Amino acid sequence: MIEPIFERDSFAFKGGAPTVYTLPSDGSGKDINVHFCEKCGTKLALTFERWPDRIGIYVGTLDDPVSIEPTKENSKHIFASEARPGTILPPGFKIFDRHATENDGTPIEPTVHSTPYVVENW
Repeated sequence: MIEPIFERDSFAFKGGAPTVYTLPSDGSGKDINVHFCEKCGTKLALTFERWPDRIGIYVGTLDDPVSIEPTKENSKHIFASEARPGTILPPGFKIFDRHATENDGTPIEPTVHSTPYVVENW
């Protein structure tokens, strides 16, 4: 899933606010808010108790999804430990087994491979 993150104050939904379902994160225990269309159930965005000033948008819901180009500078792969076997992660990108920070906000050192990395097991 590609999920560009935006400043929450600079983002707005057209046509009204989506419905929100809240659940605790398995990792941090803090709330994750899943914003979705009440009519069709499509997930639109995520907001987080850990980062109240951010909103993550499911890229496939954007009018022009290809306008968000993932690069080594603006992207990272999180929850790689949960990727399906055979998933190929590109070289040069930051990879994290789960989150990129500890619960207290301390950064976690990423793994960066110089060649494509194939996830072996689940």
